[in-house]
Amino acid sequence: MSLFADLTSGVNAVRPGRTTMPNFDIPLLIVASTLVLFGLLMVYSASIALADGPRYEAYGRYYFVVRHAIFIFIGLVGALFTVSLPMKMWQKFSVSLFLLGLLLLLVVLIPGVGHEVNGARRWLALGPVSFQPSELMKVAVLLYAADYTVRKQQHMQDFMRGFLPMACALAVLGVLLLMEPDLGAFMVVVGIAVGILFMGGINGKLFSTLLSIMVTSFLLLIWLSPWRRERLFVYLDPWNPENAYGSAYQLSHSLIALGRGEWFGVGLGSSVEKLHYLPEAHTDFIVAVIGEELGFVGLAFLLALFVFLVYRGFEIGRQSIAMERIFSGLVAQGVSLWFGLQCFINVGVCLGLLPTKGLTLPMVSYGGSGIVMNLVGLALMIRVDYENRNMMRGKRT
Repeated sequence: MSLFADLTSGVNAVRPGRTTMPNFDIPLLIVASTLVLFGLLMVYSASIALADGPRYEAYGRYYFVVRHAIFIFIGLVGALFTVSLPMKMWQKFSVSLFLLGLLLLLVVLIPGVGHEVNGARRWLALGPVSFQPSELMKVAVLLYAADYTVRKQQHMQDFMRGFLPMACALAVLGVLLLMEPDLGAFMVVVGIAVGILFMGGINGKLFSTLLSIMVTSFLLLIWLSPWRRERLFVYLDPWNPENAYGSAYQLSHSLIALGRGEWFGVGLGSSVEKLHYLPEAHTDFIVAVIGEELGFVGLAFLLALFVFLVYRGFEIGRQSIAMERIFSGLVAQGVSLWFGLQCFINVGVCLGLLPTKGLTLPMVSYGGSGIVMNLVGLALMIRVDYENRNMMRGKRT
């Protein structure tokens, strides 16, 4: 029986003598749907005033929310396709998908092909929309890392056969991402891969070596790049007048928005900072608008949803690994790691706990490629859970 048939057969429709366990994780779907719909609402609230400014006056008040809704629909179509394929198919094509991602990251750097915005070349123009290959790479790298861990399980303690090939692959990937440049995507993508290797049982000393190389490279990238170094220093003192009107402008207004929200917020739609004070309020800094309009309580509720989502992903992965489905388990845990890490960085930036970095909040912020790939990643998690439940019933997946 296909997953679509199971979904339409009813939650409690089971065979005689079988368990009453539903065919899919209902709380997970409810939480994910809540995040997506809440994101749509907040994108509308954060972007409705943009049409009043000269930059977006030709777009109209509903431009961003309509586009976001369209991308959600595209993401749902992609999720349905993803969830319809068995995990063994995703494992089979994991290397090919990773190589495709590398190729697209290379193509986006070609002058005249890659679309450039504010000095960064991260997008490929596809008619009326732009596609960001780094978002596809987040899915590709978790599938590749999970498959690599399974294939190299016997050599995970060996430097030459277990550590070096993945280190070289991540080095190539990192160079391509940093040439765009996209330090935020680099942090998330490498974090996903390293996290999966750690959960897959890589040698402790080799893991420590890889982690040390990552941290050292990250610090060197910041120190050798004047504008990144400036971002780090202004983040340490955002209220200095020279910083507040310069590189710390976004951070200072994000903190003002969160401060205005206090416990219960100023009310949905009543944010002042979104009125052209806080740049990118509907994308990277949507958490600031949520905190201003819904307060600490609203922001805590949002974070609780993410905590549940990450927890369920790790639990689904644990169940899969317990049934000796290592690849599927690592994929589910990789998706959880992806959402958790990106959420931590985005919220940390908005709260002033981390230096400013252009990363969206998964499933909430405005963004075409981002929301599509988020829903595809969620679908992978749901597919793993679906196959786990089938195995518990003694059915083939």
